[in-house]
Amino acid sequence: MPRWYTLNEAEGDVVWAAATRHVHVVELAAPPAAVWSALTANDALVSWSPLITCVEWSTPRPFGVGTIREVTLGPGLVSLRERFYRWEEGKRMTFSVDAATRPLFTMFGEDLRLDETFDGTRLTWTFAYTGAPAVRPALKLGAPLTGRLMGGIANGIRKVVEPKGVDR
Repeated sequence: MPRWYTLNEAEGDVVWAAATRHVHVVELAAPPAAVWSALTANDALVSWSPLITCVEWSTPRPFGVGTIREVTLGPGLVSLRERFYRWEEGKRMTFSVDAATRPLFTMFGEDLRLDETFDGTRLTWTFAYTGAPAVRPALKLGAPLTGRLMGGIANGIRKVVEPKGVDR
């Protein structure tokens, strides 16, 4: 059984005060209901991101504030225990990572917002984190790569929500 390291809460404005933020805006040719369904599916993330190898929802449906989910990146690279503190059904979800299996962060949170557009949905996905003191220099140096990797996760949702042949 892996050791879990507790992180500081990322609730409220704390997530916006994180040392590093990556904001990805993804225009999708799919209605908000389809995007929301993909984000809350049992195979959310693993169905479109090769970086995510496991997602387990610990809370029974219907999901809402207080929902807990564990996400594993890579073949056991790191697991994150996420707690959703904002849940606006079909529109927005925000979570704080309460614990991780590696001491990489002191705070980590994500905010996902869906806005209906003329031809689909605008997904604004914000990743925000503050690194643990021992890894802050490496995280700062690697921030551009981390941003691209997180952007790949955000953009990857196209695979499951857009009709084949849509070019954006």
